Amino acid sequence: MNAPVAPRASDLESLAEELLDALIGAVKASAGMVRILPANGQALQMISSIGLPAELPETGSAACLDCVACGEAAIGHGISRIDISECNTRQDCRYANCRFQTIIVAPLESDSSPDNPAGIIALFFKNPPDLFDQVSKNSLTFARLLGALIEQGKLNRETRRADLIAERQSIANEIHDSLAQTLMYARMRTSLLIESIRTGNELMAAKHAYEIDEALENGQKTVRELITDFRCEMDPSGLLHAIQKLTGQFRERNNIALEYINRVADLDLPLEYEIQAYYIVREVLANIATHSGATHARLIIDAIGDKYVFTIEDNGRGGCTFTPVEGHYGMMIIRERAARINGEIRIESMEGLGTSVQLSFQNAAVREEKD
Repeated sequence: MNAPVAPRASDLESLAEELLDALIGAVKASAGMVRILPANGQALQMISSIGLPAELPETGSAACLDCVACGEAAIGHGISRIDISECNTRQDCRYANCRFQTIIVAPLESDSSPDNPAGIIALFFKNPPDLFDQVSKNSLTFARLLGALIEQGKLNRETRRADLIAERQSIANEIHDSLAQTLMYARMRTSLLIESIRTGNELMAAKHAYEIDEALENGQKTVRELITDFRCEMDPSGLLHAIQKLTGQFRERNNIALEYINRVADLDLPLEYEIQAYYIVREVLANIATHSGATHARLIIDAIGDKYVFTIEDNGRGGCTFTPVEGHYGMMIIRERAARINGEIRIESMEGLGTSVQLSFQNAAVREEKD
């Protein structure tokens, strides 16, 4: 069994409870329960029960896979119907002598792992159901739905975990490529400074002291940039919601009329794409507010072919050279951010006619299909 799901997650429990209650009503069962198989694969863990005697959920919170009432479905035998009277011969059976006569068990399967159920749904009947085929069909439908939701939850957790790992690696790379090299340079110059002082070479000592001071200044600037870069302000609701808030803040803080046009119904992007696109838009808007002298600006989000396109325009002074110096849209940083998501930055700026900055990148889903 390889379904590493979290059996006690509150959201999963609530979902299982709702689906179980609906299924019990649909098939007119007397009670029901949902068990899922945790990562160790040794015992089915109870996450939801309705209508069972108190002693059953308490004593049966974990059921071994060889249990007649649970194990058959969990190990891939499909829908099962168990006569409780069979349990009367098993002294260790937790269902012996209870008021139910029949148990119907359905595996929690998903399309991606039909041979490895994530658990089971068990329905309890005081009397054998008359329409067994219909009950089985309904039970399997609900079980497959819950199984698919469990599988999707697992995939979502794996995706979030992969994003976090990638983010940590990105931070490590940034520190290594910038701050670590600066510190190494400063340390080497410190050794030269000590040697110059030892030999009484004041000219070289002053030179190395200046180099160390310059390295430390650059290191301090690098730290500020790293903190700004990785202090993620992405809204949990996603990129479109974050940009909506960003444009609202821009209008509140500036005397520039900002028009926001979104022609994309939904943006389902990897976290790294959302972060980089957000920061590029924010950087361009910040420079419009500070340097453009514009009275009107426009942000357009569009999907053209297999690419997403973000266009930020203003009616400011224009004529920008876009040299890599602070105060001119931070073009080096913007281009680096675009490169991280295999994107492209295009700029058009004419004296007196304003400026247009366009970010375009391929839809990640389309890119994966091509790969």
